[in-house]
Amino acid sequence: NVVSWWGGVQMGPPDPILGVTEAFKKDTNPKKMNLGVGAYRDDQGKPFVLSCVRKAEALIASKQLDKEYLPIGGLGDFTKACAQLALGADNEVLKSGRSITVQTISGTGSLRIGGNFLSRFHGGPKDVYLPKPSWGNHTPIFRDAGLQLKAYRYYDPSTCGFDFSGALEDISKIPEHSVILLHACAHNPTGVDPKIEQWKEISEVVKKRNLLVFFDMAYQGFASGDIDRDAWAVRHFIEQGHNIVLSQSFAKNMGLYGERVGGFTVVCGSAEEAKRVESQLKILIRPIYSNPPMNGARIASTILSTPDLRALWLEEVHGMANRIIKMREQLVAGLKKNGSTHNWQHVIDQIGMFCFTGLKPEQVERLIKEFSVYMTKDGRISMAGVSSGNVGYLADSIHAVTK
Repeated sequence: NVVSWWGGVQMGPPDPILGVTEAFKKDTNPKKMNLGVGAYRDDQGKPFVLSCVRKAEALIASKQLDKEYLPIGGLGDFTKACAQLALGADNEVLKSGRSITVQTISGTGSLRIGGNFLSRFHGGPKDVYLPKPSWGNHTPIFRDAGLQLKAYRYYDPSTCGFDFSGALEDISKIPEHSVILLHACAHNPTGVDPKIEQWKEISEVVKKRNLLVFFDMAYQGFASGDIDRDAWAVRHFIEQGHNIVLSQSFAKNMGLYGERVGGFTVVCGSAEEAKRVESQLKILIRPIYSNPPMNGARIASTILSTPDLRALWLEEVHGMANRIIKMREQLVAGLKKNGSTHNWQHVIDQIGMFCFTGLKPEQVERLIKEFSVYMTKDGRISMAGVSSGNVGYLADSIHAVTK
């Protein structure tokens, strides 16, 4: 009689976002909507591959390249282009060689490598302060890397906007040398971002507290449609003397979700320090996955370094951002047309793929049960799931449960 090794393993809770998709798939209502998933859809509701990506793939295929391993730190052309995109090509940090960028397994892998690096080498408290709320995966990523999670106020449910005074007050009390995580743009899940003046003040307070800044930039270009505007906070913090660490993802802004293309950057005090940091990042990466995948990095670096493809990409990412902005405006127009007396301005003011609607859990329940409109319990909707074909139905449904 064999005793199972795994008798003590408990059933874990389902993933809240993937659970929404499961329920959606089983629903037979022809009008059903899935607003849970964070992946861009075109106005027909179909997954969208950018034409700059198709063209880059054709270019790469025509070169008949080999499939040898990449170096541990990834494709050199990619890491260079990745850092230039984030920091700006003429940034002093890049010119002086005092930063190091490694290619990672998208944004999640970048955060995890960053977490492991901090866990091993950060001399200060092993605490990471996340905005309340933050992307659901931030907590397990940093916790599994051996760090402790704390929080600072960020979202104000009463305005569906930024709790600026609460954030500043909390940040000003964070113990020195702790790690603070900031979303560079298109805050996930709320879509609420600080304004430029607010970013400047946050930078001042963070500097006074002497905190290590960890930027997560998953949406450069996708938030406003402008790559420089979306990277403004990151560049400002560096200009102000913060030696940040940075995670980047190309899942959203190039539609390379399944290719897992990302980067992790450490801004150091000197070029010599950057060399030492690089050596340790390689030592961390080697026993996890040895080296990163090749195809997506080739696509991204081809787009970023081929002038006509880069121009096409900038046009396409601007188009995606604009479609999202247009859907926000049409949703609010539809609610007004229905005679909704609530103020829905926050839907327009928020930015990026996600919108925190302010809907209560019981209203979300009704939307799912009565209207087959699926979203997470916190009332977060993915605007990418909204199209000109279903935005009217969504407005009608939301009005029905909020009037």
